[in-house]
Amino acid sequence: MLFPTLEFAIFFLAVFGISWELRRRPESRKVFLLGASYLFYGWWDWRFTALLAGSSLINYAGGRLIGLAKTERERKALLGITVALNLVILGFFKYYGFFLDSLADLLVSAGLERDLPFLEIILPVGISFFTFQGISYVTDVYRRQIEPVDSPLDVFLYISFFPQLVAGPIVRAADFLPQLRAQPRLSRSLVSLGILLIVMGLFKKMVIADYLATELVDEVFFDPSIYAGPDLALAVYAYAIQIYCDFSGYSDIAIGVAALLGYRFRWNFNQPYRAASLREFWKRWNISLSEWLRDYLYKPLGGARGGTFATYRNLFLTMVLGGIWHGAAWTFVVWGLIHGTALAVERLVASLKTVTAPVMAVAGFGPGMMAPAGPPREGGRMSRALGVFVTFNIVCLAWIFFRAENFQVALAYLQGLTDWSGPGRFTTPFLVFMVAGSLGAHFLPGDLVTRAAKALEPVGPIGLGFLLGFGILLIETVGPDGVAPFIYFQF
Repeated sequence: MLFPTLEFAIFFLAVFGISWELRRRPESRKVFLLGASYLFYGWWDWRFTALLAGSSLINYAGGRLIGLAKTERERKALLGITVALNLVILGFFKYYGFFLDSLADLLVSAGLERDLPFLEIILPVGISFFTFQGISYVTDVYRRQIEPVDSPLDVFLYISFFPQLVAGPIVRAADFLPQLRAQPRLSRSLVSLGILLIVMGLFKKMVIADYLATELVDEVFFDPSIYAGPDLALAVYAYAIQIYCDFSGYSDIAIGVAALLGYRFRWNFNQPYRAASLREFWKRWNISLSEWLRDYLYKPLGGARGGTFATYRNLFLTMVLGGIWHGAAWTFVVWGLIHGTALAVERLVASLKTVTAPVMAVAGFGPGMMAPAGPPREGGRMSRALGVFVTFNIVCLAWIFFRAENFQVALAYLQGLTDWSGPGRFTTPFLVFMVAGSLGAHFLPGDLVTRAAKALEPVGPIGLGFLLGFGILLIETVGPDGVAPFIYFQF
């Protein structure tokens, strides 16, 4: 079931009304929301609800057993078994075909071609997201950051709650489970914020992302060899906007829908294209995944604790595995390699600056030398602007491999970017303005949405309902025909 559809609108209106009627009966409300979440997921293919239930059962049982274990050795063994079961399920559905294809190519290149047991496996929507939530739950129980939950209902609802089920954000158990134990309240602040985020998310997805995809990105990436440099450059910048508006639009709607049901999710995007470094970019882009990779992969690998080589290795592995998480293709591995390499270079440059600063000071080049009069500005506007420009273009370089169907398409794209002799067929004023304007929105005040939601609070429920209806009607009018699936559904 897609958010921007009539089916979801009817579904959510029913869920909204019934769930608030049950607000004084918390267990009944949770049972109802769990059933609604399974209906939402099963609308795509009801058979995979069994997979979702099985994953939830594994993590509930794992959390309970870890909590009951007597020794640290038992706790660690139970955590390992539970995480391994999660990864086996994820690996089978997501990477079985990829590994067999790679093995077949390797055997052919070695002259050892064999018939392999290929199976046609359907990738369940959202399997990466609910698997990661399950792993984070049992890991936090093992680390004693949260207590194991007695009620299976709470764990099942935490893993399957429909707003964030199929494309995130990845919600932490420590943030969500306490909300299930409290009586929900629908405040004016939650209503105004929820409606504003839903309208904003729909606009990002149905107008900006879908328009750029249908009018520019899909056609250019289908065969980049027939386009000149101007079109290719515009298309990759347009894809950067498309994937941001598509994914952040889904997150906005998910956060808004949860707010209207009385639950608070953390922000998942924070103007990522204004980042002046790759490290800052990953603090602003898909924040829930970035923090998950940091807390459950980078730090367990050793983080920055094992010396210089180990730090770079852990950073590199984290980003490569993050690339593999996004998809079973070597292009995603290259995407991760680009980000991992850029992050390692940034760290190396920063460490060199730290080492050379005392030497420069002894030589007479202190931090105040040649500085203009007046209060200093951190980093300087010019250096930050240069950092934003370089970071954005590195991100866009990686997006080429992320979007390309295969290496041949990606390499053709890179080759075409070197040829600016031909005219641009897509560089129309409207498309250039849409891309430039969407990029410019990243430099608006960071608290603009919360301030706008605060200003809408006095409007009241009737006015907010009218705003929601008018916004949906306007978006439906100006957006392209049809509803394209969200990009991150495939992950």
